[in-house]
Amino acid sequence: MNIMKFRPLFLIISSILLISSLLSIVFWGFKPSIDFVGGAVWEIDFPSAPENSKIEEIFIANNIKNLVISKNDTRYKLEFKDISSDEKIALDEEITKLDEDYQELKFETLGPSLGKELFQKTIIAIILSCTALLLFISYRFKDFHFGISAIIALIHDSIVLIGSFSILGHFFGAELNSLFVTALLTTLSLSVYDTVVIFDRIREIKNQNYKLDWKEITNKSIVESLTRSINTSATTIFTLAALVVLGGETTRWFSTALLIGITCGTYSSIGVAIPLVLFFKKHQQRK
Repeated sequence: MNIMKFRPLFLIISSILLISSLLSIVFWGFKPSIDFVGGAVWEIDFPSAPENSKIEEIFIANNIKNLVISKNDTRYKLEFKDISSDEKIALDEEITKLDEDYQELKFETLGPSLGKELFQKTIIAIILSCTALLLFISYRFKDFHFGISAIIALIHDSIVLIGSFSILGHFFGAELNSLFVTALLTTLSLSVYDTVVIFDRIREIKNQNYKLDWKEITNKSIVESLTRSINTSATTIFTLAALVVLGGETTRWFSTALLIGITCGTYSSIGVAIPLVLFFKKHQQRK
């Protein structure tokens, strides 16, 4: 099976994914949660399980905007901008009218400075993880080209995942929060895992038969690793798809982020990282 003959197709697919993601980021931006911009989180148990619209009416009447409601049975998680103690008292009174038996489970606020700090630490974590992976893979395979190819594939996956949430945020209200950061970093680790498995097979085949050219080596490596990679990813993808469809509001976007990231990571291991290795090696041979 000559998978590398599809390199032009891989280039087209990756270009479409990257361009659409970047355009969405530039023109639509993101919908950040209070984890990044600051605000209040109020968790309430409503025995009567009122409609979300009734709760929204209370907040609109008190001139409190940007309300996000997550519901799990009779438990409601309300996220909104930070409020004063007087505004909190007014909300308590209105909520009591809606359901006298309601119980406050948690109320906490997060300042904008903490949200900014979380954003900065997220960027630093991504940079440090990419740098560490670059050094490790380059050392492990004694070839800097392997490290560069893996990192470019990771950057590809990161842009596509972030761009996807820009699109989902614009059309469906998906927010960037701390769980999204977790999904992003998990995607990076799982993506590089698939890539390293194929890289390792490339090294073994090259050592066994150094006369094979790089195109034959990469094809053979992908074919021998393909079933394992697909089976591993498919079990995870099916589970995450079930969580997206059947899971609650609190985990739906987290599951969606993981689903997009792992799917993209499985593709990039074959469609981005390996073609890049082949490109670098052919360029090296021409020199």
